[in-house]
Amino acid sequence: MTDAPHVHRYTASCAWHGSTALGYDAYDRRHRAEAPPAPSTLELSSDPAFRGDVALLNPEQLLVTAAASCQLLSFLAVAARARIDVVDYQDEAEGEMPEDDPPMRITRITLRPRITIRGTVDEERIGHLVDVAHRECFIANSLTTEVVIEPEVMRATD
Repeated sequence: MTDAPHVHRYTASCAWHGSTALGYDAYDRRHRAEAPPAPSTLELSSDPAFRGDVALLNPEQLLVTAAASCQLLSFLAVAARARIDVVDYQDEAEGEMPEDDPPMRITRITLRPRITIRGTVDEERIGHLVDVAHRECFIANSLTTEVVIEPEVMRATD
């Protein structure tokens, strides 16, 4: 008898209340999202270019954040398995969504991690581990969007 493969399931709920009776320009884009069992609720909006609230996160930002977070977690896992001491990881990620290339979508996500390492490890090895982490990143593997990684390796001074 073979065991069936385990399937990870992730749930989320979104809720909005208001009225669209006055047309596209008038309705409120604010809405709430939850992903149990996490207790926090996100208040979201659309991109300000689509009449959203600049003070709230939007779905496009969440997609870029998910890609950056997944790469960070994947890299830390492969570095830890390789016994490399990563002491800091900072990423300034960017997503591009051109309006002149229908259908509108995020066409490219650029991750720019600045990875600080303690100890003697050559940059080629770190680059290899960045690539391994990218191949293991669940979010990148789920997207058709191009995900580019431009790492910078730093050395801890302590």
